[in-house]
Amino acid sequence: MPSPLPTSCSETVARPRRVEFQPGVILECLRRHEVDFVLIGGLAGMALGSALPSFDVDIAYARDIPNLERLEEALRELRVTLRGAPPGLPFQLDAKTLKSGAMFTFDTPYGSLDILTDPNGAPSYDQLKAAGSDLEVEGVTVRVASIDHLIAMKQSTGRSKNEYMAQEYRGLSDVLRAPRD
Repeated sequence: MPSPLPTSCSETVARPRRVEFQPGVILECLRRHEVDFVLIGGLAGMALGSALPSFDVDIAYARDIPNLERLEEALRELRVTLRGAPPGLPFQLDAKTLKSGAMFTFDTPYGSLDILTDPNGAPSYDQLKAAGSDLEVEGVTVRVASIDHLIAMKQSTGRSKNEYMAQEYRGLSDVLRAPRD
């Protein structure tokens, strides 16, 4: 029988909020602030034609100071909070913090947002951006990682969920490369 008393960690992590996923709001804010980013992850896969759903926005971003300052402004407007952090944990959202970290996972009123500087399996940011294409996602034109880079990122995690997605993306890659009549 479970103990009726709280455990030492029962209130350590904030409970996830249920919000309506609105990726277009997040992407539009990033674009409006002229953040230099590439859409990666499941939403990028969907933009390329994947039937697998996505429940968050994942981006890779340029680390130059002006871009980090624009990203900071966008994140403030999106009212981000650290996902999974204890309530009230001090977090300094500024360009210096964004430059010092490699991965941040946030909650917003519009859904989850994960930002990464060097995603596993991806080439340098400049190569990731150059190989991507501009596509419309939720009514917003954004740079989307190439299918080959999405496959490499999914395979690099070693997680069965991501291997399943990589398989889907390999099939999608064949469709995207097929000659059109």
